[in-house]
Amino acid sequence: MTARATAAGLLTVTALVVLGALPEAAAAEGPPPAPTPERAASAPGTLDTLSRFFARDGAVARSAAAPRVVGRSVPVRILSPDFVAGKPGVPVAEVEFRASRAVSSDGQKASLWTVRRAGGWQVVNIATGDDEIRYAEQGGRVLPGGLVFREPQIDAWYVQKGTKVLPLDEDAVRAVGRNGTSLTAYRDRVAHAYGDKLPGSAYAEKGAAGGYAVAAPEEKVAGGAVAAGLGAVLALALTATAAIRHRRGPERP
Repeated sequence: MTARATAAGLLTVTALVVLGALPEAAAAEGPPPAPTPERAASAPGTLDTLSRFFARDGAVARSAAAPRVVGRSVPVRILSPDFVAGKPGVPVAEVEFRASRAVSSDGQKASLWTVRRAGGWQVVNIATGDDEIRYAEQGGRVLPGGLVFREPQIDAWYVQKGTKVLPLDEDAVRAVGRNGTSLTAYRDRVAHAYGDKLPGSAYAEKGAAGGYAVAAPEEKVAGGAVAAGLGAVLALALTATAAIRHRRGPERP
């Protein structure tokens, strides 16, 4: 999944960069923006960082990691606060970043997150596993043409098309049932769960659990584990930083 930091996270990942929070001077330490997410993900500097990433903890020798980026990037959508607030005509989720699948010689997988910067696309995070791409592929099979999205507060993945919302993982099954639910019923559920925790609410303003997680929860919880691009700072993060990749846990409002 993402470099998913929640209080109940279990698996670890390194090289976290807060999306949308890089100062210009720090971002300049990384490689220049690329014209497409795919070009950013396969840039030589990115592949070199991936070699170190896959070699962490001695999993594979850095010289033998031979990372490669497989396939095209996919948009990663997160539950929209406007949808939760009940604004008419808004989609259930918004694109937060694009993800590309990277694979090492020993079969390890990682997800490269890219965001649009001035002048092009930059990789801002490397996360263990390939959940973003895998769920996008799964959603296309379950509901062709549907919109795949993540509800970060419970780490649940869904696919939505028309009035249908179907679960893609067990977290989503627990939320809406194995047969899914209607879009109206799903809106009612998330409005009840998060409606008083949206940006600007008293809950958010007092800083309780970071308020509503508009973007990926890593941005709220990962604390000082912030690297600034794929330059020297990120290289240090590969050995010194651990964020939490959430698989299961109680709801974090």
